[in-house]
Amino acid sequence: MAWDYESVAAELLACEDEIREREPISDEWPELAGDIAGAYAIQDANLAKRLARGEKLIGVKLGLTSRAKQQRMGVDTPFVAWLTDAMILPAGDPVPLDRLIHPRIEPELVFVMKDRLEGPGVTAAQAMAAVGQVQGGGEVIDSRYRNFRFTAGDVIADNASSGRFSTGPIAVRPEDIDLSTEAVLVEVDGQIVDSATGAAVQGHPGEALALAANDLAKRGLAIEPGWIVLTGGITDAYFATAAGSIAFHFTNLGSVHFHADGE
Repeated sequence: MAWDYESVAAELLACEDEIREREPISDEWPELAGDIAGAYAIQDANLAKRLARGEKLIGVKLGLTSRAKQQRMGVDTPFVAWLTDAMILPAGDPVPLDRLIHPRIEPELVFVMKDRLEGPGVTAAQAMAAVGQVQGGGEVIDSRYRNFRFTAGDVIADNASSGRFSTGPIAVRPEDIDLSTEAVLVEVDGQIVDSATGAAVQGHPGEALALAANDLAKRGLAIEPGWIVLTGGITDAYFATAAGSIAFHFTNLGSVHFHADGE
């Protein structure tokens, strides 16, 4: 078929609803691979469809903010995507494997905004001054593309592999924590398998927040008060399985636990 922005948005949302994976759209529409502006137009069309069916916009997320994740996925730049209330996974609730395709879970540093943040030209210091509180968290990513194979255009169009997210039990003011040295231990099935600090996210998560504000400004948009911002995976993401558990243990921000139905 001949793809356009609207039909790609509809197809990717249908894949999510139908729990159906597919090959990257750029396999059939090669121009999408490098059409970043077009991919964001698709993402915005996808958001419009979500809002039309009753979801509420609650924030933004960043994808591939760590160099390690960029290299692993073969994409060389971070990107921004939307969060809605349908993506919230309340603490303690099981990961809904029956509603996801091939979920992976990664640790995040999470901001809740107190002030509007509008680019362009926002610095990390200005970005952090607009933050109300910081929490630990985790994102359940779930690409609609088979084997997580995609180009930059594909993944931006797919709302940066959005799935679900949870936040941890502790919230602190940004001035009361050193986010560049805030560490996280990744526990999978009772074993510590990975660790990193907030410096993995663009050197400091505030840089990722500034990047988001400046990127949104290109579309005439801003980060609004009360919004949640997921600043990007600190470590690699780990597959969620029916029999397993994953936990992220932060130095100062508590622990975030994930388990499947029946655990």
